[in-house]
Amino acid sequence: MTDTPHQDLPGPAKPAAFADNKPQVADGRELFRVEGLPVQQNTMYRSVEAALHCPRGDVVLVQDNQSGLISNRAFDPSLLTYDQDYQNEQGVSRYFKQHLEAVADILQPHAVGKDLLEIGCGKGLFLELLHQRGLTIRGMDPTYEGDSPLITKEFFGGKVTAPSDGIILRHVLEHIPNPLKFIEAIRLANQNQGWIYIEVPCFDWICRTRTWFDVFYEHVNYFRLDDFRRFFKEVRYASHSFGGQYLSFLADLRSFDPTPASLVKPVNMPSDFTASIDNLVRRLASTGSTSPLAASPKTVVWGAASKGVICSLFMRRAGIAIDHVIDINPAKQGRFLAATGIQVMAPEAVLPKLPAGSRIIVMNANYAEEIRQQAGPSFEYLLAEHG
Repeated sequence: MTDTPHQDLPGPAKPAAFADNKPQVADGRELFRVEGLPVQQNTMYRSVEAALHCPRGDVVLVQDNQSGLISNRAFDPSLLTYDQDYQNEQGVSRYFKQHLEAVADILQPHAVGKDLLEIGCGKGLFLELLHQRGLTIRGMDPTYEGDSPLITKEFFGGKVTAPSDGIILRHVLEHIPNPLKFIEAIRLANQNQGWIYIEVPCFDWICRTRTWFDVFYEHVNYFRLDDFRRFFKEVRYASHSFGGQYLSFLADLRSFDPTPASLVKPVNMPSDFTASIDNLVRRLASTGSTSPLAASPKTVVWGAASKGVICSLFMRRAGIAIDHVIDINPAKQGRFLAATGIQVMAPEAVLPKLPAGSRIIVMNANYAEEIRQQAGPSFEYLLAEHG
């Protein structure tokens, strides 16, 4: 996958997540390659020009021979910065709120009467949910925009002010250049005690569903449930969540052992992993109407998060015009998508003017029914993963 030539503008360096943030160069078999992705697909830009000239990088996924982990061999952490323009909160969706409640239910029996720390708590939504349940919790994240005394606006630097009974890592580990050293730093900082809850995207699900738009530069690592079972000897909970898209894993920190395993399950990338790109392009290239009086159908991407950014980029590379991008998150509305510069709009700003028969690309099947209920029956709905 290639793009037309682009000019990369240097981005400010991301502060060190912990003492050793050098990427681990995977020594193994190449699985997948894609070029010219925005390095941070969740950064929302304030102008078209800034969005078009966002920093970009290549993805070369390799399975490491020793650890079995999948990582981007071309990853450069100096290109990334996390600030208040970084918007990845999904909690405005009813379906995602249900997921957060389900995760809270998993943690509740292990968390009552305990001191919890959420590293990388984002905008604080999950932390506030646990706090409202009466749990004792604090968090840290440099992208936090509120004023809660429970949250400090900083990265985890390899130290904690006091050991916690439970550590929460939701959608953090996939961003860390050396995830095993990161977990080890947490274990040592927490004095080899407590439990850790890890939630990350599931690479097996990405392969099985051929969701090529779930491969991001920002995600330097990709995980399988088998990986965590190898690294932790005392597991409290291990399952898939969010419709299979995520891994939910709870284990005792003291049992963490990153010693290379002899039995590593090899990854087999599907040969047709990107087939739905061509399928989607063919469907979107049709006019959709034979009546000369009918308004031409428009193409809409619903979802301005990571999946929508990548899909919009590859549709543009294929010559497909994306007329609108919709997102229900007010923090994204009015901003512009990385790499394409398409402005994000609220549903009410687009739907009343959208001609009947227009195509709405639903970026996450979990939200399909929620989107249909809001937009109505006048449009054609396409699941991006099916094309």
